Amino acid sequence: MDWPTGLLGFAAGLLISVTTAPVGVSGAVFLLPVQVSVLGVPSPAVTPTNLLYNVVAGPGALLRHHRSGGLRGPLTRLLVLGTVPGVVVGAVIRVFAVPGPSVFRLLIAVLLLPLGGWLCLRTLHRAGRTAAAREPSEVSPRTITRLAMAVGVAGGIYGIGGGSLLGPILVGRGMPVAKVAPAALAATFVTSVVGAGTYALLSLTATGDIAPYWSLGLACGLGGLCGGYLGARLQPRLPETALRLLLGVLALGIGGLYAIQIVR
Repeated sequence: MDWPTGLLGFAAGLLISVTTAPVGVSGAVFLLPVQVSVLGVPSPAVTPTNLLYNVVAGPGALLRHHRSGGLRGPLTRLLVLGTVPGVVVGAVIRVFAVPGPSVFRLLIAVLLLPLGGWLCLRTLHRAGRTAAAREPSEVSPRTITRLAMAVGVAGGIYGIGGGSLLGPILVGRGMPVAKVAPAALAATFVTSVVGAGTYALLSLTATGDIAPYWSLGLACGLGGLCGGYLGARLQPRLPETALRLLLGVLALGIGGLYAIQIVR
């Protein structure tokens, strides 16, 4: 990796994470097309490289949330318990079964486009109601764990941390962003550590570009480390309505990004 590529990776990680961290999204889902189209990382090495980004970038936002007490509570444990076994399964599938990316992109687009639009509309509708009329919706622990496991499998296959899927779904069910964001980022970090390690082990037994691009992943991750801390620090200063709208817009952006890739 040359210096211009490293600086570009650092800048991309910084800008993406400072925007997405306030709502519990690491930004890896947006970094993935940058790595493929701009930085030239081949497949399947782009998946563990993206996971490496999450590993390096994660502690920035998590440190801030830890200081504010945002990581306490059962939600973090439930998400971690679900995503960790899922990412191992996903990594094995990615290396040996190599599922086509078109199906995954279609599923993400079909899920996130209506979910993001609905979340934006619901947030705007809620903004005009009184606080007493805004009732949160409880999600059972079993449902949360199953959802986290499914997201973990997707993360292991395609190198996304999972917050981009967990956040919109849980917030769309009525959970506050301030509660979901730290838990989603913690699950993303732990899942990425396990996923990157799994790919490193699989690279010893399989052929092809399976190991991560370490220098580029570290460069992007350092940018994400700084941006994630800034984004997590910014979160308490933003109203719940603004955070929900940001999460809805990000869901629309991710869904639209994958929809465009399908058309191409």
